[in-house]
Amino acid sequence: MLLDGRAVKTQAGTAQVVPGAALATAMAAEWSAQGEVVDPLSLPLRDLADYAIDVVAPDRAAATAQLLRYAETDTLCYRAEPDEPLHARQLTVWEPLLTAAEARWDIHFERVSGVIHRPQSIATLARLERALAARDDFTLAALTTLSALAASLVIALAALEPGANPAELWNAANLEEDWQIELWGADEEAAERRARRLAGFSAAQRFAQLVEA
Repeated sequence: MLLDGRAVKTQAGTAQVVPGAALATAMAAEWSAQGEVVDPLSLPLRDLADYAIDVVAPDRAAATAQLLRYAETDTLCYRAEPDEPLHARQLTVWEPLLTAAEARWDIHFERVSGVIHRPQSIATLARLERALAARDDFTLAALTTLSALAASLVIALAALEPGANPAELWNAANLEEDWQIELWGADEEAAERRARRLAGFSAAQRFAQLVEA
C-alpha cells in the first residue's frame, strides 16, 4: 500500500502488501478519515492486515491450531440441561448453525448438556484443519478475530458465507448473555462493551469480504 505516496509498513515494520484493490481502497479510506491525531481504534482493517502479515504468515500452523481450539470448545455445542427453558432457545438458534456446518464440511459435532468438556472427534478436527489450511493468511486473520469474539469457530466460518448477517450471528454468540439480561435486566457498561465487540466482529467480517472481492 501507498500512503501519501510512501510505502506503508506494518506495525512490525514489514511491507504492508494486501491481496487486492478492494481491501487496499478500504484501508486507505480508514486513513483518510483520520483527523490531526490518529485514533488507533478506528483502524480495524489496518490491524487485521498487520496481523495477517506479521503473525499468521510466518506461522500458519500456529494460527490454524489456535482456530481449532475454538472448534474443540465451540460455544454452540454447550447447552443447558434439556429440562431448562434456555435449552429450547439454544436448540432453536444454535442447532441450525451447527447442522449447516456439519453438512457443509461433512463433520459431526458432539453436543454437551452442562459445562463438562467433551472432546470433538479427531475426524471432525482434521476436516476443519484441512478447510482452514485452504484459506489465505488474511482470511485466517479475520477468522481469528471472529472466533475469539464469538467463542465459536462455527459462527466465525458462517460469517464468511455470502449474505451472512453479522448482527444475527452476533446475537447467536451472545444468546446466553441475552437470556440473563431478560431475567435480570441490562447493564449499561456491559451494553457498551458488547457494542464495541459487535463493531469488531462486523469489521472482521467486512475485512474477509474485502479479501474475497
